[in-house]
Amino acid sequence: MTGGDVPVGRRVAQWRVRRRMTQQMLADRVGKSKSWVDKVERGVRALDRFSVIQDVARVLRVEPATLLGRENPPPAHGDEGVDGVGAALARYDLFPIGSGHRDSTSTDELGRRVDHAWSAYRHARYPQVLRLVPELLDAARDTYAGDGDGACGLLVRAYRITASVLVKLGEPDLAWLAADRAVTVAAGHPRWTAVAAVPLGQALRATGRGRLATTVTITAANRIGDPAARDASPVGAALAGTLWVEAALAAASCGDARSAAEWLGVAAGIAGRADDRHDPHLDGFGPAAVQVAHVAVAVELGDGAEAVTRHETAIRSEGWRWLPVEHRAAHLVDAARAYLQIGDLLRAGRALTEADRLAPAEVRMRPVARTVLAEVARGGPAPAGVAHLATAVGLTR
Repeated sequence: MTGGDVPVGRRVAQWRVRRRMTQQMLADRVGKSKSWVDKVERGVRALDRFSVIQDVARVLRVEPATLLGRENPPPAHGDEGVDGVGAALARYDLFPIGSGHRDSTSTDELGRRVDHAWSAYRHARYPQVLRLVPELLDAARDTYAGDGDGACGLLVRAYRITASVLVKLGEPDLAWLAADRAVTVAAGHPRWTAVAAVPLGQALRATGRGRLATTVTITAANRIGDPAARDASPVGAALAGTLWVEAALAAASCGDARSAAEWLGVAAGIAGRADDRHDPHLDGFGPAAVQVAHVAVAVELGDGAEAVTRHETAIRSEGWRWLPVEHRAAHLVDAARAYLQIGDLLRAGRALTEADRLAPAEVRMRPVARTVLAEVARGGPAPAGVAHLATAVGLTR
């Protein structure tokens, strides 16, 4: 049976398994019953309404045409690498503390490897991160088994990198697992718990658990002390500011505009006193980070006009060019979403092509960016740059 002869229901089943979803998970996200999914996959019930096909495709993070068999699936964009990361996460309990199964990496060497992986992430080199993470996790766990508290922070950071890249690539359930592991390792260490709470909040938000994400991030922010206090740690202040930004984004994902505005205000107050020389976790927290967070919040709340206004102010600010490459490219994807919301396809396309120039993987590997690109490309005659990009990522034939 050729690819074009495969029934729609079987394609749904294949992509559901590939995305590590149960029938119940798919049913919940599409707003159908488990019985409906089962009948579709077995071919008992026809999937013949395009609007429903679009809903299923959105949840499975594929193009509707892929389910219909009208084109080959888009080029691989990290699935194999994600499988390797998943396998590494599954190995966590094979080598218990004190087993001596492998010689552990020195903490200095492990620190250099963690820094290298974090740098790759900050530059949006996601394929490289996916290649690095499996061995990094193994090394970090082995070193932690031998050195305990001395390697605690390094293992937390390794899990954080893992969770962060998984969120980017549309694998929130695996990201949640990695982030939860980070929180477990960090127990009893307020600073590392705060570091772990950042990706945990992101993963929870990506799974649609925005209210739980706000609880996690606010609790962690409050536990590391008052950043406004005279003797507040600069490191703690930067972490607290990052967590308040995450809380605001989570609130926006729940439609809670009031809380989002309040918590961005808290973050802005911290950012005004931030000193990037005291940002050892290299989050890029500061006034520019809060400015671009305002854009993301406005987009999430559906206020495209507000988002566009704030975007055009943010990119002219002095701090814009000091944000990490990943952060800037992600912001440009948010800006493209904002332009789409106000019907400006031309500037949406420009934002995407600029994001692709800065960090190709941010546009070509992130499901949300590919979805925005598809909408821009289908919205009318696409500029040459957008048409080229859509072809390059496999959205057109």
